[in-house]
Amino acid sequence: MIVSTIARELGVREDQIRAVLTLLAEGNTVPFIARYRKEATGGLDDTQLRTIEERATYLRELEERKDAVLASIEEQGKLTGDLRALILGTETKARLEDLYLPFKKRRRTKADIAREAGLEPLTDALVDAPSASPEELAAAYLTEGFEDGKKALEGARAILIDRFALDADLVGQVREQMYRTGRVAAGVIEGKESEGAKFKDYFDFSEPFTRLPSHRILALLRGESEGILHLTLDPGDDAVYEGMIAERFQLPVSDSRWLADAVRFGWRTKLAVSSGLDVRMRLKETAEEGALDVFATNLRDVLLAAPAGQRATLGLDPGFRNGVKCAVVDSTGKVLATTVVHPHQPQNRWEAARQELAGLCATHGVDLLAVGNGTASRETEKLAGEIADLITNAGGKRPTPVVVSESGASVYSASELAAAEFPGMDVSLRGAVSIARRLQDPLAELVKIDPKAIGVGQYQHDVNQTALARTLDGVVESAVNAVGVDLNTASVPLLKRVAGVTGTLAKNIVAHRDEHGAFPSRRALLKVPRLGPKAYEQCAGFLRIRGGTDPLDSSAVHPEAYPVVARIAETTGLQVSELIGNTRVLSGLRPADFADETFGVPTVTDIIAELDKPGRDPRPEFRTATFKEGVEKISHLTPGMILEGTVTNVAAFGAFVDVGVHQDGLVHVSAMSEKFVSDPREVVRSGQVVTVKVMEVDVERQRIGLSLRLDDEPGQPAKKPQRGGGGGGQRKPRQPRQEQRPAGGSMADALKRAGMGR
Repeated sequence: MIVSTIARELGVREDQIRAVLTLLAEGNTVPFIARYRKEATGGLDDTQLRTIEERATYLRELEERKDAVLASIEEQGKLTGDLRALILGTETKARLEDLYLPFKKRRRTKADIAREAGLEPLTDALVDAPSASPEELAAAYLTEGFEDGKKALEGARAILIDRFALDADLVGQVREQMYRTGRVAAGVIEGKESEGAKFKDYFDFSEPFTRLPSHRILALLRGESEGILHLTLDPGDDAVYEGMIAERFQLPVSDSRWLADAVRFGWRTKLAVSSGLDVRMRLKETAEEGALDVFATNLRDVLLAAPAGQRATLGLDPGFRNGVKCAVVDSTGKVLATTVVHPHQPQNRWEAARQELAGLCATHGVDLLAVGNGTASRETEKLAGEIADLITNAGGKRPTPVVVSESGASVYSASELAAAEFPGMDVSLRGAVSIARRLQDPLAELVKIDPKAIGVGQYQHDVNQTALARTLDGVVESAVNAVGVDLNTASVPLLKRVAGVTGTLAKNIVAHRDEHGAFPSRRALLKVPRLGPKAYEQCAGFLRIRGGTDPLDSSAVHPEAYPVVARIAETTGLQVSELIGNTRVLSGLRPADFADETFGVPTVTDIIAELDKPGRDPRPEFRTATFKEGVEKISHLTPGMILEGTVTNVAAFGAFVDVGVHQDGLVHVSAMSEKFVSDPREVVRSGQVVTVKVMEVDVERQRIGLSLRLDDEPGQPAKKPQRGGGGGGQRKPRQPRQEQRPAGGSMADALKRAGMGR
């Protein structure tokens, strides 16, 4: 059941799913399976494997719940063959709970009291004889607690409504109808206009459920939770739902006003309420799923950003009153010197700072100046430029200033990990070290920080934190293993992200390295305490040893596949060291000639590719954005400016770009290309350097409208993409929607989704 369901959903063969589930059950990690078990899985990638793992967990929980539900109903003596079949065939938890509703233990209701008083026959009579007088029928069923006709009819109505609410098919149909045709309306709570200014775009808002993107759902829910907005879920035409109820129970409402009123009352007081709760939960789940996808994609881009490489770097953590914290690290990231200078107000010791830092750069041969992008960033970047000029004029090699995102640096600085790494260093200086190192190798440094603190998405505190942590941890694991890790230089935080390496094993590896020196080979890992054959199998291929005893140890070829390389070497008459990088020979090999029962063509193909470019880094070449001189604040921007910037975040509605004014600008999805763009990530990624045109500037609201289409003219209607697509929210009254908003229109339109979380 689980295998066939997942195979159908993903459009892959059942044997692939079965193989994946078996490999996972045997304790294999997702990166290991994706890289080294392609024959078994048919080449499924990391994302597919994680989806299979998650869906299998969901379906197993569903099966366990089915067993519990069946046992409960059977214990009550109410389990029929048809009901058993329905339950066993259920594919969602929501549908299962709908079927279980009539049998679930609950508090005593008005309907239960009415049934106990013997009013169920009255309910049936009212349904079967719609033309009869309800009062006359009720007169025959008066009893204790229901001494008059009015109370008896109310009891009968409660029983009928209970039937509606417990009918699994009706509940499911109503819920789906409401989601398909309903809409959410938002308004500001009286007196909260000023306090909730950031939610201004939702003060008079309405949009269908099915067209609400995840970021807007989360914004609306946050506005409600903060007491700024009131939300209303509008299901649509009540008559449609009342008709569904009447049709489901074959109620002749046109012949009985009592039945028509009962149906209307049941819809408004019971099904509308329960369906509204279900729809709200569904919207929240949909929003979280979309948000997690954005978080994951952005985090992957940030982690896999281009490394500047092993170059001596001066890290500058900017500040005004408390000074600029500075740290010099060598090519390996080792801290060589630290200091604090005060070039800015109120001290204004500019020249002293310039001279001191230029001296540090000259002393330690600094190649890069990493400037954090926080407060006083542009002022400090100017200082870095003057330092570079001073060194150049003195005949030295000019260091390159680079603005670096400092998201999470303060979190790392105050962490136990940083305290253990730099026990005698002031907390403020640790941030400068982190900024320098994250320029050298973003991945190696960012793994030390909780992924949630890296700042890769909006509304991260509004989504399920367990799901967020699981998703982001998976991204970090995939990124680390895609790049590979130098076994002889890696830190504990980096090592514990390697497939098969736990936190304890990571500490043991570093302790062994400190005690016995560098690892000469991958096999030497087996001498590490508590690192057994299974852990070795999982991690070995992702760990690199430069200049070790076996040249293959510096590649992504797994030790288990070294015999394949030996056969290739024997066939070509070359030594393994002569094979590595020998494109002429390797390009002439046929993978099928070296495949066997253990290593198929996919694995051999990977081996040959790895021999051609051993230990290749999948990350792009290092490049930096050059901010325009003299443009340091949002007030310095004018429409029409062409600027270079770095993409800091990508959302469903567009991308945020840092152009060096301490406030990211927004490139709306409609301003990204001449062609229609359904997903901004098709065009840009976090960390990418782009050229943009300033379209609009709102200094008061701190909003900047940008365009990637450099021929767009500010204040003029922008050229529409070739095909329309889903656009933004809609004001009441309801009217036809504009499919995709032009970048040259109102900036409020282009930026309205950026109001929260920025």
